[in-house]
Amino acid sequence: MRSLFVALLLAASPQTPAQKAKELSGQKSWEELYLAFSSGDAKAVPEEQRATVSGALVKGCQALMKDDSVMAYSMGERAVLYEESAPALRCLASAAQKTEQRAAAESALVKGVTRFPKDGSFPLELGKLLLEEQDFVGAQAALEKVPPRAKESAEAKKLLQTARQHTLQEDAARSEATRISRRLGNASAQPGQTRPASAMGGDEAAVVSLETRPGMSVRAPKVGFESGVSANGMRVRSNSRFVISYFNNDRDFGQRADYEGHIVEILTEAYHFTRGVLGEARESAVSVKLYSAQEFGSVFGGRAARMVAGRYSDNGIAINNAMELTKQTKATLVHEYVHATVADICGGGDGDMVFLPIWFNEGLAMFVEWKYLDVPGPDMEMVDQMRTVLADPSFGGLISVRQMMDVAPMNTPNAPMAYAISGLAVQELMRREGAHRLLTLTRDVCKRKVRFEAALKTHYGMTLEELDSEVEKVVRKR
Repeated sequence: MRSLFVALLLAASPQTPAQKAKELSGQKSWEELYLAFSSGDAKAVPEEQRATVSGALVKGCQALMKDDSVMAYSMGERAVLYEESAPALRCLASAAQKTEQRAAAESALVKGVTRFPKDGSFPLELGKLLLEEQDFVGAQAALEKVPPRAKESAEAKKLLQTARQHTLQEDAARSEATRISRRLGNASAQPGQTRPASAMGGDEAAVVSLETRPGMSVRAPKVGFESGVSANGMRVRSNSRFVISYFNNDRDFGQRADYEGHIVEILTEAYHFTRGVLGEARESAVSVKLYSAQEFGSVFGGRAARMVAGRYSDNGIAINNAMELTKQTKATLVHEYVHATVADICGGGDGDMVFLPIWFNEGLAMFVEWKYLDVPGPDMEMVDQMRTVLADPSFGGLISVRQMMDVAPMNTPNAPMAYAISGLAVQELMRREGAHRLLTLTRDVCKRKVRFEAALKTHYGMTLEELDSEVEKVVRKR
């Protein structure tokens, strides 16, 4: 009788997440398995059960790869959230490639290289992916990570030869461009003329550390940029990703080359950093105009020059006070480049401002800027100000994200605090579901014309007011 009672008691007990995942996986009920674990915070599952849940999702990812690669990708993505195991990362990368999400595939493979350095499959597949993209520098860096005794070593060596051959060809092209630059160094450029320019003041190559590929660095040529003078007297340098413009301000040839080279490095870093954080970056070219504070004021007005570090509008980035390339200037470039990326996702132009809430747009740029500066969020002085507002009812509480749906943080009574709140709101969304879910919501709003509040409820199970509450909790805990 006692044993029967115990059996009935156990049968009546609710299943643990691990038990549920194992049961659904055993039944090959892949859709039910995905729905059971497609939302919610993975950290809510006890740590000792996460590997089991992840393993079940990996089985679903593998089983659906051939017939439903989109669902396979979604299951792989959730599997990685529960545990970044080698099988989970491998399946996610494969599904991402099958669904043409190459940036997501690269991100998963890079994690695999970092977490499992003895596994040769990750650097090999990363090298193959980058070779397909004609990123020969990145491919070389990846393939050199394949352990010499790994079973993938022989194939990696053959591919490495290909990558190095292309890199040498680019080196030769860079050397020729530098030689021409030196010969033309004393010649005065005519308006409209274009000529090669040295990226680093005559340095043939630079050691490139691949920000989104930890531990990988190679000597890489800097090629593909051309420099000239526009009709309005601005120096112009361009490649397939950036069209950089600035006023000469009496710089000689060497100073121009050095300045342009640093800008190219910063923008290239912004591209790779954004891609590393969000899983993708802007692929169409964006104009980048660099102004002194006086020049910025002449173009955008004195108030903007005093209050705005940079701005993005209509496929163009404008940077204030860019005569000296400080750490904050670099962070501003990253911030505005995120806006350019989101605008591209939303169809180009100012699509981000047309479809997305302003707090969401600015918050995402703030979040990536914080990551770039390697800070956890707003500084403690700002956090203390927010705590003061929360503690004193006479202030009426923090500004809500609803109040910033159509009002820019800059136009609120306390602009720095509004930017901080926007950033914390996006940080909370990223903490819960990661970058892919955030960009899926973005595409739903921009391309499918889903109302933002409805998309927030679908993807995060939250209202705007609930998100405000989460931001307040974060502020109180800091």
